[in-house]
Amino acid sequence: MASSSSASTTAVYHIAIYDTSTQTPNKLAAVSNLNSFGRFTRGSVGEFMNFTASTIASRTAAGVRQSVQEQSYMVHAYTRPEGCTGIIITNAEYPTRIPHELLNRVLDEFITANPKSKWAGVQEPELSLPNLEEYLSKYQDPTQADNISKIQRELDETKIVLHKTIESVLDRGERLDTLVQRSDNLSAASKMFYTSAKKQNSCCVLM
Repeated sequence: MASSSSASTTAVYHIAIYDTSTQTPNKLAAVSNLNSFGRFTRGSVGEFMNFTASTIASRTAAGVRQSVQEQSYMVHAYTRPEGCTGIIITNAEYPTRIPHELLNRVLDEFITANPKSKWAGVQEPELSLPNLEEYLSKYQDPTQADNISKIQRELDETKIVLHKTIESVLDRGERLDTLVQRSDNLSAASKMFYTSAKKQNSCCVLM
């Protein structure tokens, strides 16, 4: 997406909630902090964050927690038994436990405010959502986030599956390049951005 040096001032880039009770994930809510990316790349960065979040959400089974590393970034995912999935994208240095604690909180609040009948399989549902913007701001500093979350001890015994690349969570025979080119959610400019960054073999995150 952009060089890690340009994004070093931000720790949490993206928080999203998806309805994954159907074959194609339906985004229910999302917030992003793209201020640390270049003005001319923010559009493509935002599109690739949404593309990556949707891709990983659709490949996170109910009850599973996983964190996927893509170069200097991490995508953290957790799917509730109700069929909704939370996604948080951070830099690679951010402690893995904290995003999963936040996913617990965000999804608990979401389910409490929104029974499954209000959103499962519903296009553009009207929902009462947790204050994602506030969480996005408060959790930028992991040391402050620890004080906010009070360290949910139950996560100490919860297995979080770690993956080194996005390709490792794709189905057998799937290729990220193909998914990018086929995506209806990526503009032609973002697809060119992906191709150019890959050819240059830079430190870009290809989301």
